[in-house]
Amino acid sequence: MNPHPDRPAPAPVSRRSFLRGAGVLAALPFLESLAPTVLRAGLRVPVKPPVRFGIYTVTGGTVSESWVPQAEGKLGKLPSILRSLEAQKNELLILSNLAQSGGSDGKLNAHEHCAYLHLTAADKVGKLDGRPLASQSIDERAAEIIGAESLLPAVRMGYSGGETSFFFDRQGRSLPVERNPRTAFERMFKGRQLVAPNWPRRLGASAPEVAKSGPRNYETQVVDLILEDARRTQKKLGYADQGKLNEYLESVYSIEMRVRRVQERIAIEALDMKDPGPSNPHLPVNFPVTLSAQDQMMRAVGRNPAVHADYLRIMADLMVLAFQTDTTRVCSLGLGDDGALFPGVVTVGYEHHAHTLEHHGNSGRIEDADPVAREGLRQIHTWYTQFFAEAVAKMAAIDEGGTSLLDNTVMLYTSYMSDGGHGRTNYPALLAGRAGGLLKPGRHIAYQKDTPVANLYVELLDMLGDRRGEFGNSRVSKKAAYGGRLPGLV
Repeated sequence: MNPHPDRPAPAPVSRRSFLRGAGVLAALPFLESLAPTVLRAGLRVPVKPPVRFGIYTVTGGTVSESWVPQAEGKLGKLPSILRSLEAQKNELLILSNLAQSGGSDGKLNAHEHCAYLHLTAADKVGKLDGRPLASQSIDERAAEIIGAESLLPAVRMGYSGGETSFFFDRQGRSLPVERNPRTAFERMFKGRQLVAPNWPRRLGASAPEVAKSGPRNYETQVVDLILEDARRTQKKLGYADQGKLNEYLESVYSIEMRVRRVQERIAIEALDMKDPGPSNPHLPVNFPVTLSAQDQMMRAVGRNPAVHADYLRIMADLMVLAFQTDTTRVCSLGLGDDGALFPGVVTVGYEHHAHTLEHHGNSGRIEDADPVAREGLRQIHTWYTQFFAEAVAKMAAIDEGGTSLLDNTVMLYTSYMSDGGHGRTNYPALLAGRAGGLLKPGRHIAYQKDTPVANLYVELLDMLGDRRGEFGNSRVSKKAAYGGRLPGLV
């Protein structure tokens, strides 16, 4: 509310314009002057911790009758595959009848077709010179929006890759995924102490306070000297050479930004070490601390469900740890393996191979599928869900100073196909968390049949600050619906 109705409300200051004018980097802590509203009726209103975006996607689709609630509206008793989430039911939004309609160039098998569409919602996918080609995936777009605010713009971990490539850059090229948990941990935390941000202190910190926390390092001084020398030289050059030098300066400036981001992060975390936030970060249990242990784990994941379970827990814990420590605000887990074996998890019949069960347990009509194989699939997907449920419970228990990590996160739980028969209608789609108050959970929403998955991605990106209102084939799909949006999430 404007406290002076006779005066026009001040225009909101964009973070980018503020930083450009201040000559500082986009990795500063949150500043109250950049918040939409910090004063209300003369009282200071605390700015919330940032919103994180997570993707937890598994292979093999699901068994729809054991995933989708029968009734719309407020969630009652959850279907069997989701039963492990019962304790967090009021933090869930289950969305049904979403579908992918994008085509392919004819060079893809069914798994590749589903995988390349999965997080891109592209209107067409294919291969170029034998390599995956799609459009930008939602995680990469999210990283462009909020990635500069944390140490790493995005983190991608898990087993996805090859036929199950899910992540693509702006040019539609496949992005790498870190399979090894030890390597992922070292990339994120090597040389750093695990500490939870003190968000109230960060939100009140000023740029000078952060800058005084540590000396300018060698790399920054070198970049400053390069820029100073280049600017003197620029005055002596012709028009064409000035253009070349400008391109060079842009590259140097990009390096400068990265150097200062790391330097500033060190200074911020040094302050957090002296006065940390209320939660206490922990290393994942059963973490492979030696090369031998990591190699043994990676070799056994697809053959031994006990090791597979350890792997899923570790990867989920790394995601939670990355969010808790503000290492990244965009994290994707591409987990599971269509070729994995599940003895002990599957307790019916004699087949334990996931891919075989996927084909026998699915058909054009459910009644035509092998009921034993379908029950085996239900057991596998119930097993996968328990690890997601554990991660959600951990996030709900992490205090960020009055709100939980789950309150300040939106997690998408899904799969790269709707069922093991390569189906692309009625995708499993579940949102966990409140996205900083932008979601109203505890419900099942059934949309019109074959509503594009792209519409969901538009809404998720909107929550992160993307106001374009379009992603993938949200507006051009032959099944376009709801004007390319997804109503009712709030």
